Amino acid sequence: MAIKATIFKVDLSVADMDRGYYGSHALTIARHPSETSERMMIRVLAFALCAGERLEFGGGVSTADEPDLWERSLDGQIERWIELGQPDPRRIHKACGRAGRVAVYLYGGNKAATWWEQERTGLERHDNLSVTLLAAEQTARLAELADRGISLQCNIQDAEVWIMREAQTVHLTPRLLFGSAAV
Repeated sequence: MAIKATIFKVDLSVADMDRGYYGSHALTIARHPSETSERMMIRVLAFALCAGERLEFGGGVSTADEPDLWERSLDGQIERWIELGQPDPRRIHKACGRAGRVAVYLYGGNKAATWWEQERTGLERHDNLSVTLLAAEQTARLAELADRGISLQCNIQDAEVWIMREAQTVHLTPRLLFGSAAV
């Protein structure tokens, strides 16, 4: 018998002073059995960093031809493609050809930094790509906020992020390695 995904409900309020975006989102997240709490919460973080009215989660880790998150236009065109971790570079090249903007959020400590050093030459030719590194100790703390029904407040200012759940606060400083934060 296959293990089914666990459903998480997240009420997310975003105040992004850098982009002038303020909104509330009722998110339903299907966490695949192989997905860690850290990765799931990084998906929530990526949602907050890129929040918009048409941003949605992709099919998840078991769906090969969809990103972790994406934003499509009203006519179905892919406006933004968002990947997490250290994706296959061929997948990023393909995404850069299909989407107006592509963002990769690297996490995983030294493995993520090594991935970028190995793949950067081939990826830097894409002008619609941004690559951002998330610090391992910060994403580990983010995982501590995970619960099946939570309310989170995310404040973003001067490229710094504060995610709060009740009395807990996690401070993150995503580091843009390539591209523009606007991608």
